[in-house]
Amino acid sequence: MTITEKRLLLFSFLVIALFVSPYFILGENAHMRVHDNLDSNIAWYKVLANSGQLFGPVGAVIPQIINGLPRNAFGTEFSGIVWLHALFPSIYAYGLSQLITRVFAFIGMYLLLKTHVMRETEWAWIRIGVALAFALTPFWPSGMLSTLGMPLALWAFLNIRAGRRSWVDYLVLTLLPLYSGLVLGFFFFLSALGIWWLVDAVRYKRWNLRFLAAIIYMTVLYLAVDYRLVHSLLFSEEPTSRDEYFHADLSFWRAVRLTFKNYILGHTHVMTVHGLVILPITLFALYFVGKRKQWRQERLFLFLHVLNFALSLWYAFWFYRGWLPLTERFDLLNKFNFARYHFLRPMVIYVLFALSLRIIWQHAKAWKNVVWLALALQLFILAIFNEEIMYQNKPSFRQFYAEKQFAEIKRYIARPVDTYRVASIGIHPAIAQYNGFYTLDTYNNFYPLEYKHQFRQIIAPELAKNQTLRKYFDKWGGRCYLFVDELGKHYMFKKNSKKKIQHLELNTDVFRKMGGRYIFSALPIENAAQNQLRLEKVFHSKESAWTIYLYKLAS
Repeated sequence: MTITEKRLLLFSFLVIALFVSPYFILGENAHMRVHDNLDSNIAWYKVLANSGQLFGPVGAVIPQIINGLPRNAFGTEFSGIVWLHALFPSIYAYGLSQLITRVFAFIGMYLLLKTHVMRETEWAWIRIGVALAFALTPFWPSGMLSTLGMPLALWAFLNIRAGRRSWVDYLVLTLLPLYSGLVLGFFFFLSALGIWWLVDAVRYKRWNLRFLAAIIYMTVLYLAVDYRLVHSLLFSEEPTSRDEYFHADLSFWRAVRLTFKNYILGHTHVMTVHGLVILPITLFALYFVGKRKQWRQERLFLFLHVLNFALSLWYAFWFYRGWLPLTERFDLLNKFNFARYHFLRPMVIYVLFALSLRIIWQHAKAWKNVVWLALALQLFILAIFNEEIMYQNKPSFRQFYAEKQFAEIKRYIARPVDTYRVASIGIHPAIAQYNGFYTLDTYNNFYPLEYKHQFRQIIAPELAKNQTLRKYFDKWGGRCYLFVDELGKHYMFKKNSKKKIQHLELNTDVFRKMGGRYIFSALPIENAAQNQLRLEKVFHSKESAWTIYLYKLAS
């Protein structure tokens, strides 16, 4: 390794440290993603840590949510991110998770490129630049290394496949399951490796048992770590909300449109931010390969191009209604999201990016400045996607969870929180959950189907008014919210909102039977009395993003 490469590596680690520094410098004033993050996972980790059921049996429930959410819905206790949130305040646990994920994403991509893709010293700057770009992608936070850890895993597997005998490779395969998820990425990665092993066996007429054993070893580890998920999917007899998840709903042409949308723009859970720079560069490199007829020399480059598009095609057509006969016959096809093979795309796209930069540099000397500019521009774009910049107009961590405001509400009610149930309108129920309230509403895609049907009775009058909300709840139901026709699928109304709810219709008799006594509304309800609700008090706070109207169910 040259001095220059060492300096570039050091610079990259400093950039990553700077990238995640807002979480530690700003603390709870930091901004971050709301969707599938503040509105769910972060609150879940805190509820789990405070529940006393971290190591609860597979049949345990957490009474704070929906009168007894199955413990298995919160995943395994052997996940590193769960322990970070159990040991540290939420904001610092989040920052540490970001740091860990991005550092190992960088290391993994760098090692993969250096060992198996671009070994020559002259390409050190491409290896390091692309690895840094990969590490700065706005990944889904609770996914941890589920996608960004794939290059590190592939590096280890390729070493084993090539016959290398090193304890480091097996250490990687042993530790990754503790900081990633099987269904969040590695099921698809490992099954793809299994197909690769089979192709090898047929093509080369040899079994390569060490490679196969490594795949089986990591798969068994994931099944052991995610034993709660395995139990829920295979052994639980109680119907869950997943039994009413109907994904196959797109027409053929809508699936085609979704294919190209995913191919160009990506997906919110695996944001590669590749459409502006990487995609044009890879197509530009493809032009040079075709012009010089170097198809054989660049087989990996061509394979990754095809794979990249094929993954988008698979993702989109998983939602094609042509699957319906199979999904109706095989329940697992609805319960398990096989579309997630597209979670392989971040690794594929960034390896393709590295190869494209090398091809353009080698074969178009007049375009060398374009290569430098493309890499610099991609890093700049990713810097803009830093959460502190991207979500600066969204509530900060402190403003979102509004702990002082909800502590005041708790003091006003002046009853033990386990003696009554609450639900929210216009704000996510995760806020009340984070602050210790027992909620009838929740965001979770794996809870008892019986509860979904019972909760639906509360909001049935509102669903009857709005076909979009009705379809959203009945065909998915992951957001078990007090939906309101006038608000639609808008879940957050900040305190500067002028909107009022004028025609609310809830079945508050069912709400009462389920233990509901209070509603936290971000908006005033003009016809509260018609719903047997009485406004108790309005709560304001400088540190909160919300104005909370506390409504009590009339006696």
